[in-house]
Amino acid sequence: MILSDEHKAQNLRLIRRKEVQAKTGFGASSIYAEMAKGNFPKPIQISERRVAWLESEIDAWIAERIASRTSIAKMEG
Repeated sequence: MILSDEHKAQNLRLIRRKEVQAKTGFGASSIYAEMAKGNFPKPIQISERRVAWLESEIDAWIAERIASRTSIAKMEG
């Protein structure tokens, strides 16, 4: 498999749901509900019965939440 320069720059580590939960503070049902609404990164099928998320996508989602909080605080201040 040949990775593009963009993929080489990203963290391509796969993380399982429990680690996603630990990073986001969401429970399993919240993760799947937000995915269904299109508000959360979708997992990658890694085997017949297993999925994992790209850590870089979860980190980007967290960064977006932080950025939106910061921009709201600037507008209010």
